[in-house]
Amino acid sequence: MIEEKDQLKSVYLIDASIYIFQSHFSSNIECVDNSGNDLSALYGFTQFLIQFIRRIRPNYIGVAHDGSLFTGFRHQLCNLYKSNREPPDENLARQLKGCFEISSVLGLSAFISEIYEADDIIGTLGHNIRKESELTSLRILTKDKDLAQLLLTADDFLWDFSANRTRCREDISKEFGVLPEHFPDYLGLIGDAVDCIKGVPGIGPVKAKVLLKEFDSLEKIYENLEKISELPIAGAKGLAAKLKNNKDLAFLSKRLATIVCSVENLEESFGSASLNALQIKQVKQVEFDSFLNKYDFKKSERENLKRIISSIIAR
Repeated sequence: MIEEKDQLKSVYLIDASIYIFQSHFSSNIECVDNSGNDLSALYGFTQFLIQFIRRIRPNYIGVAHDGSLFTGFRHQLCNLYKSNREPPDENLARQLKGCFEISSVLGLSAFISEIYEADDIIGTLGHNIRKESELTSLRILTKDKDLAQLLLTADDFLWDFSANRTRCREDISKEFGVLPEHFPDYLGLIGDAVDCIKGVPGIGPVKAKVLLKEFDSLEKIYENLEKISELPIAGAKGLAAKLKNNKDLAFLSKRLATIVCSVENLEESFGSASLNALQIKQVKQVEFDSFLNKYDFKKSERENLKRIISSIIAR
């Protein structure tokens, strides 16, 4: 178990999609219902949540789900954003709905939005919690590097739970050569092929790191274009022209890569969620049994889930 400092409240924020799709595509998780319909994503995610609660025994958890594919505000800014994704088929869509439902059944606070992504939900929850109390540590369960920009203190870290690998501010800086808070600027320059963010053509990680080390932000880079030709990097003389010719694209790319950390829309429940709202609640046994019936789990998987959940009901 990861050690906690005295009086420091650890808040665990889970990037649900990472673990849902890990289960969906895993060759080690095979589960179908009594009619032969695939349940691998739902079964694997349910196991993950129960095992996490059993192992860590957390007090505060927020589970962020993605519900904004092709409907989010970033798609309004750029229709190419995440255009490499495919919408879920009917079966997977049903499982995704079940993954959201099981979070509540297990006593966890779960959030989803058609406008904001899971990253934005995590960013906003983290921002709310920091305003409420400085004595908190954000422990973000994800494999996604983009969430590194939320690591604001030495006590925060990203946690790849399956690989049991944690990365703090120092680790991110060593790995990428930029401070975590500079990640939006960094991706604004180099782009991100995973999310179809273009960045500035001709600028890769090496040049981006030099630029950010010298000028600190994308805004300051553009305020000092005349100084770029003097930098000790290959192609420095032509770099200013590339930046100048792609200014709009650079700032669009940065905006797409920037995690939203404040949402005032009253229809978005996570926008005003407090630390107390993330406090873990008692598992609802009757609802859990109803959940197993609703998704028609086979006897073997049903009994396995009942067996492992008994350990957290007893806690």
